[in-house]
Amino acid sequence: MDKNSKIYIAGHRGLVGSAIYKNLQSKGYTNIITRTHQELDLTNQTTVATFFEEEKPDYVFLAAAKVGGIVANNVYRADFIYENMMIQNNVIHQSYLHKVKKLLFLGSTCIYPKNAPQPMKEEYLLTDTLEYTNEPYAIAKIAGIKMCESYNLQYSTNFISVMPTNLYGPNDNFDLEKSHVLPALIRKIHLAKLLSESKHDEVVKDLGVNSIDEARSYLLKFGVTEKSVEIWGSGKPKREFLWSEDMADACVFIMENRNFSDTYNEGDKEIRNTHINIGTGKDVSIKELAETIKETIGFNGDLVFNTEKPDGTMRKLTDVSKLNSLGWEYKIELKEGIKIVYGWYINK
Repeated sequence: MDKNSKIYIAGHRGLVGSAIYKNLQSKGYTNIITRTHQELDLTNQTTVATFFEEEKPDYVFLAAAKVGGIVANNVYRADFIYENMMIQNNVIHQSYLHKVKKLLFLGSTCIYPKNAPQPMKEEYLLTDTLEYTNEPYAIAKIAGIKMCESYNLQYSTNFISVMPTNLYGPNDNFDLEKSHVLPALIRKIHLAKLLSESKHDEVVKDLGVNSIDEARSYLLKFGVTEKSVEIWGSGKPKREFLWSEDMADACVFIMENRNFSDTYNEGDKEIRNTHINIGTGKDVSIKELAETIKETIGFNGDLVFNTEKPDGTMRKLTDVSKLNSLGWEYKIELKEGIKIVYGWYINK
């Protein structure tokens, strides 16, 4: 990629897209194009075709997707498979038609079987049954990988798929009902600390409610009081977390230095599993994560693990040897990342 190459980031407002945008700017790329969802509906074939015809980008980062937690994935199954398939089909196909030099497609590690051996290697894709709750989303992402592979094999395009682990960082979703575990714990423990210090005005402001009584009753639904924070499950499941700006750095590194031909062995008769896991290759228990966040925030109350609630999958860890062999490793350790993102949250 040249510094003046025309680069389109689909999904530039999200956690990953915004980090990619920031990374490209810091490296001196000057010709970055973006569109909000209001400006360009990526599920609409005609408008996407018109956009590519008018803009003719050289490089594409496909970070746009319909995403959500377990509940949303399970309830809106049709929306998740339809919208994600449409976004991918339109952007990937138009990238081929308009001779985009290279495209990077972002998926998720939910593509792997529910009971995949740990750590998860790229070749475990399609070897067993998926987790039921987010199966439609996972199927869409698998289709995206296969679409990139198939276009490369038939049309000699240069489309690469990457599968990030759990991400966290600036511009994350801190919604108490819909956010992922790390941002949810940060906000819960932060609010518990404010309650314990009788900083009622700050609690009311954070939640956007009218009174401290309203705030208390709302927080009680999430197990948050001035004395303790409830956490679902035993705290034993282990998860891997990657700083979103590290993820963006990996994406830009691959776009600058690697091609589709680097993702498989030259002599392979069947070319498959060409996607690349992106992660740290390290995991922590939910209990360790919560204790680190509690220590960072400075909350002196208790963490209460509600073992009547489900634990979910006991371990999800990516094998990152392929990524490391391509020349990239993560930089930000979890403890440091939590400190930075907490600072971002309280100052935003």
